[in-house]
Amino acid sequence: MADRARRAVVIGAGLGGLATASRLAVGGWRVTVCEQYERPGGKMNLWETGGYRFDTGPSLITMPWVFEELFHHAGTSLEAEGVELVPVRPASVCVFDDGTRVALDGRLPELLAAIRRLEGGDASGFLRFLALGARVYELSRATFFSRSPREGLDIRALRHLRRAPFGAFARSYRSLVRHCCGSAKVRQILERYTTYVGSDPGRSPAMLSVVPAMELLFGGWHVRGGLYRIIEALVSMLARAGVDLRTRTRVARIHRSGNRVAAVETEDGERIPCDVVVMNGDCSRLGALMGENGAGSLRESQRSLSGVVFLFAVRGRQDGWPHHQVAFSRNYEEEFRQLFDERRFPDDPTVYVCTPSRTDDRVAPSDGETVFVMANAPANDGDAWDETMIATARERMMARLDRVGLGGWRDRVVAETVRTPRWMADAYGMPGGAIYGQSSHGWRGAFLRPPNRVHSTRGLYAVGGSAHPGGGTPTVLLSARITCELIREHEER
Repeated sequence: MADRARRAVVIGAGLGGLATASRLAVGGWRVTVCEQYERPGGKMNLWETGGYRFDTGPSLITMPWVFEELFHHAGTSLEAEGVELVPVRPASVCVFDDGTRVALDGRLPELLAAIRRLEGGDASGFLRFLALGARVYELSRATFFSRSPREGLDIRALRHLRRAPFGAFARSYRSLVRHCCGSAKVRQILERYTTYVGSDPGRSPAMLSVVPAMELLFGGWHVRGGLYRIIEALVSMLARAGVDLRTRTRVARIHRSGNRVAAVETEDGERIPCDVVVMNGDCSRLGALMGENGAGSLRESQRSLSGVVFLFAVRGRQDGWPHHQVAFSRNYEEEFRQLFDERRFPDDPTVYVCTPSRTDDRVAPSDGETVFVMANAPANDGDAWDETMIATARERMMARLDRVGLGGWRDRVVAETVRTPRWMADAYGMPGGAIYGQSSHGWRGAFLRPPNRVHSTRGLYAVGGSAHPGGGTPTVLLSARITCELIREHEER
């Protein structure tokens, strides 16, 4: 390999794939990125209409230093690339069935004061839960966020493991929440955070307490102009670095020579020779791409949640609305039972509403709002998501918003579109539309995710939300860094 430029093909132009391509290009690799969708970004994508600009996937940034490090690695900065991070305060407002509202501020004194005001609110128990989550973050930073357990841990990481409070985590996430917090509303607030990785709090390990800790202790950010500005900046950086980014290009096969990758073949028959292939798609598709007999998709019972997303361009302003709101269902445990046991869209869904135009005047006309409305849904292969099913979901979601006083804008909608689990499955190649690949149920599901290096085939790697260390924009960027470090260790010798 020393006599010619090393060649890499990245399958998928999601955030993780673009970050991997950037790091490899900086390291001297010739990189081709093949994306099946019409536009790069994967789930972190864009819809525009009549001066309204919507992010169709992630709607919040946490751990901004991870983004800053990626751009610094490429010899630039967020600021230089026109990416402006804006803190969002409060982080979100939770609205309960009885009309109670609580603002979750990113500043700890205000956050604890809000918890105290809730019926039965126990600020000390809530703080104890966040402290445990902070300890998990410190442990993860030295171990899980640095390297997959399948690659082995160094002495520093093992020292952190010896100090971990495993006694507190030898239970489910829901059990830990209920152990720390007596208030039903506080429990509901905290149990929602496992849906950030598409999972059920009753089946997920307590160490997922790191998820609320990262948001509530470190805060959340919006990107002025929308989160898709990050994708646009990365695409511009890759163009300057000479990366060949191809959209509407579906990879049909990964070819091997002996026990190492040799090329990828696109659906139109083009063969692209390479020394390394990085899969930035659902890892369950790798077997089929390798031509393995009997290779199938991720089983429905293993999948993370999908979602139904309505994007509404609204005429007029929603004065007093925060950037993020959550309208909780009447019975959260029943909602999770319907999602994971009955595998159907809930009768009374919890509904998330994001209105970035409350923070950002670049995403809507001066007399309009961008309203993103989402509810969780199962990732089933058999769900057609036809007009009837979409209408039913829309009716239930709007009924929840109406019940808590958040539905008064619907007669002012000037344009709308919907993203269903079926749409996501087809557009992004996710089994059933499972947003995070496999669920984080049990220790294996949460912490032994598909590895970044595929040990059975030399030169084959995986990056993104379905691979180690899991879903979420900052962890996807950590996945890219881990993957490129492994490529440097194993391919650049």
